[in-house]
Amino acid sequence: MDRMFRVLGFWTGIFAVMFFLGDMEETSLLFFAQTVFFVFLSYLKLTERMYIYIFGAYCTIFFVGFTYWTTFMMIPGMGAE
Repeated sequence: MDRMFRVLGFWTGIFAVMFFLGDMEETSLLFFAQTVFFVFLSYLKLTERMYIYIFGAYCTIFFVGFTYWTTFMMIPGMGAE
């Protein structure tokens, strides 16, 4: 299970670099932070159950934040220019 967190760290790192090259600095910083978080967790040698709990908490926080952002922060029709 710790290897899967390294895989998550790898892919969030790839996304962070792509966001950075696409001039999306805030998003790239968010993904760099996630990369550090995932790689750090992968070397803690936790039990598989604990990794599942952490991933579940991560998904919950993401879904709550994403729902809040799309409901209250996004401007309707913002991309249609």
